[in-house]
Amino acid sequence: MKVLLVGINAKYIHSNPAIYSLAAYAGKFNDDNGESLCRHIEIAEYTINQQLTDIEADIYKKKPDVVAFSCYIWNIFAIYDLICDLHKVMPEVPIWLGGPEVSFDPDKLLQRFPYLAGIMIGEGEQTFVELIQWYLSKEACSLASIAGLYLSSGYTKERAGLSMDDIPFLYHDLNEFENRIIYYESSRGCPFRCKYCLSSIDKQLRFRNLELVKQELQFFLDKKVPQVKFIDRTFNAKHEHAMTVWRYIKEHDNGITNFHFEISADLLTDEEIELLQSMREGLVQLEIGVQSTNPDTIHAINRRMDLDRLRDAVRRVNAGNNIHQHLDLIAGLPFEDYKSFHKSFNDVYSMKPEQLQLGFLKVLKGSAMEKEAGEYGIAYRDTPPYEVLYTKWLSYDDVIRLKQIEEMVELFYNSGQFSYTIWFLELLTKDAFLLYEKLAAFYEEMGYLQTSSKRIAHYEYLLEFINGLLMEMNIDTRTVEELSKVCREYLVFDCYLRENMKSVPSFAEDVKPYKSYLREFYQQEENERIYLPAYSLYDSRQLAKMTHVDFFHYPVWRKDFVSAKNIIEEKTEQPQPILFDYKERNVITKDCRIVKLPKLH
Repeated sequence: MKVLLVGINAKYIHSNPAIYSLAAYAGKFNDDNGESLCRHIEIAEYTINQQLTDIEADIYKKKPDVVAFSCYIWNIFAIYDLICDLHKVMPEVPIWLGGPEVSFDPDKLLQRFPYLAGIMIGEGEQTFVELIQWYLSKEACSLASIAGLYLSSGYTKERAGLSMDDIPFLYHDLNEFENRIIYYESSRGCPFRCKYCLSSIDKQLRFRNLELVKQELQFFLDKKVPQVKFIDRTFNAKHEHAMTVWRYIKEHDNGITNFHFEISADLLTDEEIELLQSMREGLVQLEIGVQSTNPDTIHAINRRMDLDRLRDAVRRVNAGNNIHQHLDLIAGLPFEDYKSFHKSFNDVYSMKPEQLQLGFLKVLKGSAMEKEAGEYGIAYRDTPPYEVLYTKWLSYDDVIRLKQIEEMVELFYNSGQFSYTIWFLELLTKDAFLLYEKLAAFYEEMGYLQTSSKRIAHYEYLLEFINGLLMEMNIDTRTVEELSKVCREYLVFDCYLRENMKSVPSFAEDVKPYKSYLREFYQQEENERIYLPAYSLYDSRQLAKMTHVDFFHYPVWRKDFVSAKNIIEEKTEQPQPILFDYKERNVITKDCRIVKLPKLH
């Protein structure tokens, strides 16, 4: 018998830990012949970007006796289409569904797709094992006796959660996970009861034995896996657990592997922060859900958060300059209107995370928010991902505007490609939210939102925006001209900070007057290797191609000014040469190494 477990991922780099966990757990049991149940299981993973006809054909050619799909908001439409066609070409093959997207309205799904064999509800490892055993020996028990199933006759019964120690390690052969994210789970459940989150339903917080966790982490470290993403909902919910894991990865750091954790920053203790600050740059990255800073909103969604403690923790972690922090906001929550979200945005933005995700409320099936949506006047899409359209406090017009602002944040902040220019614009505008709001309005007016432009084009668009912004400001013409020059230099600096541009940007100063300086510098480097010791195998011409030197009249490499006026006052007639070295990069920001060179004679 062959049971085919099917995962359809959002991208190729993703994998589906759920189906691997089902298969691994089944491997602990034997069939009637004394052989592992794994011999009856095959895993097939695809992506939503593949042609459904190709997926159908591939599943059909595998000749399964049973097919089971792992269902989420990102793949459910594809699965609906697949099961319709698969039932036609393989009418005798039972089709099962499982996962969060089908666990909360199984009766409706069985009415819509009456040919489904059934739906696995909730945590599936033990349920899946008993289901395989039933197919292998149908006389042994009744299908209705298996807990955790929803059949045409109704729900069998609820199944208790497994001990985390009973779930086998998912990874032994990493060949099939090459160039893909490795997901790891050291706990299940969440101590919080946030109304928008399905994790709040699992009231049992379970942790994996720390000795097991250490062994499994060592496997990743020995294999030099690029990234391990912990899928624990609140990793630092238990101090001892978090400290033990963080100490272990620090003490056994291989210099390569990065570990991603989702945490509550306001739970971080002094001891935990000190440990995090002591880690190698890039060893750890943190994802922190803030969601809102409106007290009424936080109360309404049943979230516990000490904003002052969170802000202080983020600041202290930032001070270590060694950890990427990703902070989340959710638009569309109760009591959060446009003005309130403006404040929430600025509150979180001021914490200076490496990434700020501006997301939108998804009213998930089974969540408390689904039950209370009517009370809060929350209208949302009927189809996945069930995203908010409007609320009592936030109009659809507001949602559209916030979507455009989200696009600007992704482009100009989260990309990290405009960090110095955006920092300077923040000095000018004094309000980060208004800056991105103005950028969004400009992009819409110019029709740039609909264009798929090359990277350099957005620098040109940004300069166009800046010139318009300066003209609107109540300042004299001479200052406008000076500030425009400053901004051009910031744009040039940002351009080269990430990439050795193949062609000189149109807004860059002509470097022809500095040709003799550049020739002398690279010739001297070929002979002495003062500034570029890592390029010992290359001559002066190669050095000039592999690195870049540009000249700046303003100190655009600094972010310690309190006003634009201070920067203008630091202008020098003799420009400062800056060397951009692309062999060395900041692990957190991805910026190349910069070196101030001796000034021109």
